[in-house]
Amino acid sequence: MNDPFKNMKNSMEKSIFKDFSFSNERKNAVREAIRTNQSQFHTETIIAILESVQHESKDGYNISVQLFQKNVRAFSKNEGQLYTLLHLLENKEMLTSNWINNKKYYSLNSKGKKYLATYKQDTTKQGLSLNPFITEASL
Repeated sequence: MNDPFKNMKNSMEKSIFKDFSFSNERKNAVREAIRTNQSQFHTETIIAILESVQHESKDGYNISVQLFQKNVRAFSKNEGQLYTLLHLLENKEMLTSNWINNKKYYSLNSKGKKYLATYKQDTTKQGLSLNPFITEASL
């Protein structure tokens, strides 16, 4: 997948961040801290997001409200993380989005519908792992 911000990152590295350097040890420590603090991205949270847009498109705020009503509190202290996860699910082609009146609306696409249906049929919930999504969202 191409990085849409590659040119901007290169430009910033040559100007704004040219005098900054971070050791690999520091980079790894930051990644580990993020990974440790992102434990709220459980499979149940992702399933709740997929279910929230199963029947109709919703913007991030309305998804957040529905998650709160379902007692999913993973984003209560940092709602910005919800958008990180929504973008990740969109990049993994589980969700699609459309801009309507300056709001981005998310909906479940065929891959997301298939995953959700398979998840609901799997009584053990062991066959379908979202660990790769959770790990990627934590980086």
